[in-house]
Amino acid sequence: MKRTPLVTVITVFLNAERFLEEAIASVFAQSYGEWELLLVDDGSTDGSTAMALRYAQQHPYKVRYLQHAGHENRGISASQNLGIRNARGEFIAFLDSDDAWLAEKLERQISILESQPEAMMLYGQTDYWYSWTGEVKDAKRDLIIEPGVRPNTLVRPPSLLVSFLREEIPIPCPSDIMVRRQGVIETGGFEESFRRIFTDQVFYAKLTLTWPVSVSGQRWSKYRKHPGSAVAVVKKSGQMRSARLEYLKRLEGYLDSREIDDVNLRRAVASARRKCLLHGLPRLGRHISYRRLLIKNGLRVLARRTISGALCRLLRTRQDNDYLR
Repeated sequence: MKRTPLVTVITVFLNAERFLEEAIASVFAQSYGEWELLLVDDGSTDGSTAMALRYAQQHPYKVRYLQHAGHENRGISASQNLGIRNARGEFIAFLDSDDAWLAEKLERQISILESQPEAMMLYGQTDYWYSWTGEVKDAKRDLIIEPGVRPNTLVRPPSLLVSFLREEIPIPCPSDIMVRRQGVIETGGFEESFRRIFTDQVFYAKLTLTWPVSVSGQRWSKYRKHPGSAVAVVKKSGQMRSARLEYLKRLEGYLDSREIDDVNLRRAVASARRKCLLHGLPRLGRHISYRRLLIKNGLRVLARRTISGALCRLLRTRQDNDYLR
C-alpha cells in the first residue's frame, strides 16, 4: 500500500488578519489529506488571533493554535521552533501567513521525497505574486523564478550554500520548502537571535551543510509581494546590509565551531562580506549568472503575452530538451 505520512504545516503569524485566512484556505484545499496545521501566534494584537482560534476550535483534529507564554512577541525563529517542538509529522512544511499554496503542493512534494530518501529538504520554483491585488498593472509583474539548478537534481553539501552566498541562484521561498523533521531537529531548528529576516537563510545554511537537498523544476506556492512584508520593511529602513553582515558573521562563526574548512565555501563567505562592506558596490557587482536567470524569466513572461499558446509550448519543449542534453 502507498504510504501516507503525516505532514506538519507550520504557519507563524503576527497581525496577519489581512492574508491569514487565504493561507489557511490553501492548506485545506490540498489534494493530500494527511496534514496537521499549527497556527503559531507571535503576539498578535489584531483579529488574526481570533481567526486562528476559530479554526482550531472548528477543526480540532487538523488545526492547533500555539502561542508563547504571556502572548509574547518573540520573533519568527522562536515561533518556528515552537511549532517544530509541537510537530507530530514525519515531514514539515512552512507556510508564511501572507503566502498561499497550489493544491498539489503537499502531494507532489511527498512523492518526490519518498522517492529520494537521501534528500533532507526539497524546493522548486518561486512565484513572485504581485497580481493578488487585482490591479491590471500588478498582473503584468508576476514572475516565476527558476531555482537556477538543473531540474530534479540532488545537490550535495556544500554546493547549494556556496551558490547562495555567491548570489548565483535565488534563495528558496520558505513557503516552498518541505523538510524531514529529523533534519530540522538535528540541525537545532531556527536561530532565535534572528527575529525578523535572514531567519530562513540561517536555517538553510545549517541544513545544506549537512545533507543533500532535492531541487525541482515544479512550482507549488505563491510568494506574495507587498510593502508590509518583513523583507520590504527592512529594505525600506535601510537595514538590509547590516542584517546581512550579521548573518555572514554568524555563519563564519558556525563554520569555525564545526571546523568546516571547505575552500570554496570559505571564499564565498569572505567574498559576500566584502561586498557588504564596500557599500554601493554589491549591486553593481552582482553575478552575471543570477542576472541571466532574472532576464530569462522576464523574457519568458513577455513571450507568454505576445506569442500564441501553441508556439510558446513548442519553444518551451525545445528549450527543455536542449537543457537536458
